[in-house]
Amino acid sequence: MNPYPQLVVFGEALTDFIRQDDGSWSALAGGSPWNIARATSRLGIPTGFGGSISNDVFGAEIRKLSQEARLDDRFMQRAEKLPLLAMVTSKHPPQYFFIGNDSADLAFDPAALPEGWMDAVKMVHFGSLGLARQPLAEKLLALAEQAHAKGKIISFDPNYRAPMADPSYRKTLQKMTGISSYIKLSEEDIQGLFPELSRDAALAQLRTWAPQAPILITGGAEGMTLLTPNDQFFQAAFPVAVVDTVGAGDASMGGWLTSLLTRPERSDAEHIRYAAACAAVCCRHAGAYAPTPDEVNSLLQQ
Repeated sequence: MNPYPQLVVFGEALTDFIRQDDGSWSALAGGSPWNIARATSRLGIPTGFGGSISNDVFGAEIRKLSQEARLDDRFMQRAEKLPLLAMVTSKHPPQYFFIGNDSADLAFDPAALPEGWMDAVKMVHFGSLGLARQPLAEKLLALAEQAHAKGKIISFDPNYRAPMADPSYRKTLQKMTGISSYIKLSEEDIQGLFPELSRDAALAQLRTWAPQAPILITGGAEGMTLLTPNDQFFQAAFPVAVVDTVGAGDASMGGWLTSLLTRPERSDAEHIRYAAACAAVCCRHAGAYAPTPDEVNSLLQQ
């Protein structure tokens, strides 16, 4: 029996249907948690993706790409349900809606996870739509609280989407923030999650909920800032020829977690530099590309 991975990422995998400028549509496998899992696995962290996918052509594509990324397939479940779809009607500005009222992601069953996995793993990641769609949200929140009680490192990336505008999500946000050791948000996440607050007030609220956790704020081409309880660090975006920004935030999260797990002796500034390099490599490719260590190290050495 193979050992359990160091990291398990829980949440949704889905298929993005993206409307092109000529009116045609392209279909790409995605979903923030699944993107992060692929990124960490490709970067060298043994990773499992804990989610449920459909048993059809869309699920088959997600499964194939998961195998190519060497994700631990003991954590992925399959359900005889319709796939979760994201219909992206505009990329600039982003406009989208989701199809999946009774989709495969909601059928995820924590009781079907491999026995003893939680005792073995080091870090558990949560985020995105899975924590905003019932009945999955309740299951994932319970898993997060159990992992926290066992002393596991919890990381959290809310990845704001429209369902999180429901007032009920604020309680989930507070609970997840409070038990997380590492938190990432984009500037857009802050605006979406706290529409009634200024940016500074929103960050102050997060710090109240998570007094000790480092909080990484990503701003795309404007770079990223790491806020610690006593300091802050800025990292400029790497200058690259941008093909697509889809998945760049997920790649940066994957890079940050990889750096934390593989090189804990690095400084905070070095950790976020690695995260920024991962995002830049992703931007060189179409779709939510998962960078390789060679690509990231080559960029870091330039």
